[in-house]
Amino acid sequence: MIVSLSAVALFGVLAFVLLRGRYLGPFSALVLFLFGFFTAGTGAAGPVRAMCVALADAARHLT
Repeated sequence: MIVSLSAVALFGVLAFVLLRGRYLGPFSALVLFLFGFFTAGTGAAGPVRAMCVALADAARHLT
């Protein structure tokens, strides 16, 4: 069974957990950066989405 989850929902939950746990570091900065782009839908969102899709495909083909 394939489970589909919106990138905005995923990054929103991650941002909430990271901010609630008061963990600040490079990973939390990346999560908040991506959350902002996915929610804003700016002109730069297209290349960021394409990069995320490429990274997800690369991670899927590792195993």
